[in-house]
Formats: sequence, C-alpha cells, structure tokens
Amino acid sequence: MADHLAYIYGTEQDKVNCPFYFKIGACRHGERCSRLHNKPTESQTLLLKNMYQNPYNQYGPNGQALFDLKEAQQHFEDFYEDLFVELCKFGEIEELNVCSNLGEHLLGNVYIKYYKEESAKKALEQVMGRFYAGRPLIAELSPVTDFREARCRQYDQGDCARGGFCNFMHLREVDRKKLRDLFNAQRKLYKKKRESEREDRGKKRPRSRSREREQSRSRELERSRSRERKRRRHRSRRERSRSKDRDEKKEKKGKKDRKEDRRDKKDRKGSKDGDVPKDGNTKKIKEETPEQSRSDKDVGSREDRQEQYDHVMES
Repeated sequence: MADHLAYIYGTEQDKVNCPFYFKIGACRHGERCSRLHNKPTESQTLLLKNMYQNPYNQYGPNGQALFDLKEAQQHFEDFYEDLFVELCKFGEIEELNVCSNLGEHLLGNVYIKYYKEESAKKALEQVMGRFYAGRPLIAELSPVTDFREARCRQYDQGDCARGGFCNFMHLREVDRKKLRDLFNAQRKLYKKKRESEREDRGKKRPRSRSREREQSRSRELERSRSRERKRRRHRSRRERSRSKDRDEKKEKKGKKDRKEDRRDKKDRKGSKDGDVPKDGNTKKIKEETPEQSRSDKDVGSREDRQEQYDHVMES
C-alpha cells in the first residue's frame, strides 16, 4: 500500500495531493482547490509570485498593442540581468525562469533554482519584505525542481492551442550570448570565493615544518603497522592451512593403521582357533610346541655336521 501511494504521489491518480501544484508550484484554483498543496520547508527552488510585469499584457481600449516587440524584449533582458545579478549574491544559481503566461496563478512568476537548498533558504530570508518597481515581493519555496515536466512542450514547438492561459509554463527565452555571459561571470565569482575561503582556512591553521614531519612520520608508521598486520594474518592463515593438512594426513594414516591392526588381530585369532584360512586350504593349522621346534633344529644341525665330516675325510 505504501509503495502504491509513493508511486502515484503527484500524479493524476493521486486524489489527495494536487498534481499541478507539485509540478508547477501553482494551481489555478488557489486556496479553493479540493486537493492539498504541500508547501515544502526545504527546496532548491525559490518562487517570486507575479513579479514580472509583462508588457505583452498592455493593450489599449480598442485592443491596440501599447508595446513594441524590440522594446519588450529589451525590457525583459534588462529585468532578467538585474534579477540574476541580485539573486546570485545568496548562492550559485542553476536556473532562472520567467513565465509569460496570462493566467492569474502563473502571471509574471519567476522561478530561481539554486544548486544548494541553503542558498534558496538564505535568498528567501533576504527577499522577504523587499520591493521591486514599487511593488512588494511575495516569495516562497517551490516544490518544482524539474522544469522539463513543468514547461509546455507545445509552446516550445510554437503551436500551443491554449495560448497564454495554458496551465503549464510558457517560459520566456533570453538571448543566448547574454545568458552565457551571466553564468560565466557567476562561475568566475564563486571560483574566486572558493579560492579565498581555502586561503583563509590555510591562514587560520598554519603548519610548521616540524608538525608536517611528525604527521608524515605518523602516517608512515601507521602504513608500516598495517603492512605488518597483513603479513601476520597471511602467515597465520598459511600455518593454519598447513596444520590442517598435517592433521588430515595423520588421521588418514591412523585410520589405515587401525584397519591393518584389526585385520592382523582377526588373522591371529583365526589361526589360534583353527579356522579355515582365506586362501581356501581346508587343512587345519597345527600349533607347534616349543620342544618340537627345538628338536627339529637339533636334527638339522647334526646332519650338517656329519656331511662336513664325510667331505673332509674323502679329501
């Protein structure tokens, strides 16, 4: 159940949370929406509501346009540069997008996405209570982090049927050269800041040569100790394996000896009891007494002496 709820969160299947607020950070129903608008406490994106005064919305009583296209584009680029330079003071900006929609919930909305959540939080604290062009700024954190899902693809292709009242973002385009110059300047600025922070940390913690030598010696000593521990572990493993092999050999040899002893005992017991041998001989083995074996030896020795005596007499 929990996996299913997590899967449908922020989609049309979610009947509790508003999918438009989750994707766009704004809903056309506003506070009257039947679904929940979960405002994040931490986010990378800062939303400035209705900040940009779009000159394309200025028309006369008879419907004639009160703006020039070139002047309107120049006005937008000046606004974009002014806003970028001011907001990059609080952190490094990843994206800055301005909506050109005509709907009340998206009219003049500005989305600033930072690389870090701390930067967005700092910008929110600094922007609250400030004014721009005589109008107070309304700022809040937005759940939008992926503008590819929030922007209108049909508008990017130039054929959105709903026009300015579309519920997805119609983002204004900035001159690429100006955009590249702004981000390059920001990159150089924060590169210098990081280098200065490293230098400050180095100045706060000066290191003498003796301290560096001691640290290098301690590191070398630790490395030698680790190498020695590795050698000992390897040696102990090798000795354990060898002792195990020896024990196995001894055990095999002991089993073999015990088997032979049992076989010998069985043979001796069979010979004493007069049992039939395994070679099939049916005659029983007669036990010889010590007197018979001694007399046989004496007879053999007398015959040998007699033969030697006869041989000497003939010669």
